Amino acid sequence: MRSGESSRAYFKGAFYLGLPGNRTSAKGWLLPSRDPQRALLSNRDPALRAGARIKGMSDALRIAGRDFSSRLFVGTGKYRSFQEMARCHAASGAEVVTVAVRRVNLTDKSKESLLDYIDRSRMFILPNTAACYTAEEAIRTARLGREVGLSNWVKLEVIGDQKTLFPDNQGLLEATRVLAAEGFVVLPYTNDDLVNARKLIDAGAAAVMPLAAPIGSGLGIQNATNLRILRETITEVPLIVDAGVGTASDAAIAMELGFDGILMNTAIAEAEDAEKMAEAMKLAVQAGRLAFLAGRMPKKLYASASSPLAGVVR
Repeated sequence: MRSGESSRAYFKGAFYLGLPGNRTSAKGWLLPSRDPQRALLSNRDPALRAGARIKGMSDALRIAGRDFSSRLFVGTGKYRSFQEMARCHAASGAEVVTVAVRRVNLTDKSKESLLDYIDRSRMFILPNTAACYTAEEAIRTARLGREVGLSNWVKLEVIGDQKTLFPDNQGLLEATRVLAAEGFVVLPYTNDDLVNARKLIDAGAAAVMPLAAPIGSGLGIQNATNLRILRETITEVPLIVDAGVGTASDAAIAMELGFDGILMNTAIAEAEDAEKMAEAMKLAVQAGRLAFLAGRMPKKLYASASSPLAGVVR
């Protein structure tokens, strides 16, 4: 360590390594970019990061003017029973639950519905357009969800390929534009394409939800570089990882990258003990968020003693 400089100051640029816009001091030390967007990945200055907690302020996730204390969103599919689903929702601490409009009983009150097992006093229902393969289908499904009283929010899915369930970017953009113009709060499920994410925001998306791996695959974060680029560049709306998380460590990694939240379903529903996994995911999201705000130590090539040598008796 050079004389007169603190270790904190010396390592402040650790997360800027390799990012465009970096600069160096006259002494050759790495310094952060002056551009706040370029500074996004600095965990030493949370006030400059989108959605980061400033001391003395709430760390709530805000989407379209609505605050959520939990950054974990959960689903309703693939559970062994509605009762198990309800227990998992409670264990997860989630406040947002997504419901496939086309797969739920919305009209026949004499039949059991998964909606009967959602605590609507505690959880906010986010309708989704799962199984829609065209913009027209997705738009019609979103309108149906609003008409039956679910919400004017929508997790927008327009699927382009039946095997991979990758999104149809063109259809997604078209549906986002139409629904946003009709007053919907649109949260589109998309790939990790920065250019397309920008177009979705311009079309009126209230958040962008890129995949980390194919839906239901449980592969974990397969595209960390692209996700980092998205997080560095997009600051005007929340970014929520949607699809691919398989276990708690995957959730923690996504949050450590600086994402504002995670939406998951299969990772919890298909776990051997779904209720325990729901609680694990809650804790992982919290831990990952705290780690992001705290700012990890820099990675070093060689060992560094935990105890300083100064003052050691020889």
